Amino acid sequence: MELAKVVQIVSTSHESFDDAVNLGVANAAKTIRGISGVKVTDWTAKVKGDKIISYKVTMDIAFAVESK
Repeated sequence: MELAKVVQIVSTSHESFDDAVNLGVANAAKTIRGISGVKVTDWTAKVKGDKIISYKVTMDIAFAVESK
């Protein structure tokens, strides 16, 4: 039987939503082995004047539970 665990993370970027997702996955992979999927659950942006100055994503990261 295969099990997966899901953790929620928040990632930001000054470039784009896509960059925020990629940075989040890359940073999560530093401490989580076997990431198998990502589900973005929220997209927000900070605006100053008439421009977006930062992008933020909240996402669920799924990874396999290792058995002994």
